[in-house]
Parts: sequence; C-alpha cells; structure tokens
Amino acid sequence: MEAPESHLKQHISQHLKALRAERKLSLDAVAKLTGVSKAMLGQIEREESSPTIAKLWQIASGLDTSFSAFLSSAHSQPRRQEDVDFPDDPNMQIVPMMPYDPRVKLEMFDIHLSNHHEQHSEAHAHGVLETVWVLEGTLDLFYDNEWHTFVTQDTVRFYADQPHTYRANSPAVRFQNIVHYT
Repeated sequence: MEAPESHLKQHISQHLKALRAERKLSLDAVAKLTGVSKAMLGQIEREESSPTIAKLWQIASGLDTSFSAFLSSAHSQPRRQEDVDFPDDPNMQIVPMMPYDPRVKLEMFDIHLSNHHEQHSEAHAHGVLETVWVLEGTLDLFYDNEWHTFVTQDTVRFYADQPHTYRANSPAVRFQNIVHYT
C-alpha cells in the first residue's frame, strides 16, 4: 500500500502538471504567477518535495485555483485525516470536508492546530471570503491589520484577499473554514 505522504505528493504533482498543461504555462510562467521558485515547482512536479501548507496555498492563489483541488478531486469522497497530513507542518492538519465545487464556488475544510501553532496565509484572489466556525479551543485570527480572538462556537467572516494568520491560543484548536470564491 502506498504511504499517505507519497500519495499526497503524487496528487499534488499530477494536479500542478494538469493545470500547467491546460493553461499552456511554463514553469517560469507559474513561478512568476505564484512567487514560488521554478526549482521548487520542478521538485514538486517530480515528487521530490512536498510543499508546506502555506506554499501550497501560495501556488493555488497564484494560479487562481482552489486549494482542495490539490488534495482531492471533486469526484472523490473526503479523505481520511492521515491522508492530508503535511510532513513539514506537523502542528496543522487539514481535512477537506467539501472539495471545491465550481457551481457554488466554495470549499470547506476541518482544520486542527496544535502546540499553539501559528499559520500565515498569503492574500487570496480579490473578493475571496472565508467563514470560520470554532469547534474547540480558542483561535486568534489576524485580518484587517489586527488580531481577533474567537472561542468555541464563535463564527466570523472576513475578506481573505489580504494576508491573514491563524493562531491556536490554546494547546489545540479545531475549526471549520469555508472559502468562498467570487
């Protein structure tokens, strides 16, 4: 049986290659659009490297595509949590609950942060909104140039077309995140 990390590398590689082919983009062009080096993109495509969660968001945003498409296809069932652990981000797990659907232009994730982890996110495309619902713990969220604190059962919606940061303000926090594309 293939290791989850290997499966994840393969899926990310295949999706990146398919996007480049569909859009007739060179690695240089993708590097310019995403701000990720040509060398790193090549390593990802050859399955020599797994991008971090932040790097994968950067690639998805630069290519104006969904993050969940790199984790699972629109026709597959949500993956088990062990299938979406990023080896370079041991304190953050992302489970795609609803992969991106172009008809409704949204995707949904269940996110776990542990050990007071802080996750920085680059600005998404113009007009993208995120809705966060805290299920367990306390979450600090930086957007609109200030920190906001949310506890269990709190919800918030903010424009994600700006840099934003998630931080566990408790040993662990679990929240659901819906990304609304325009």
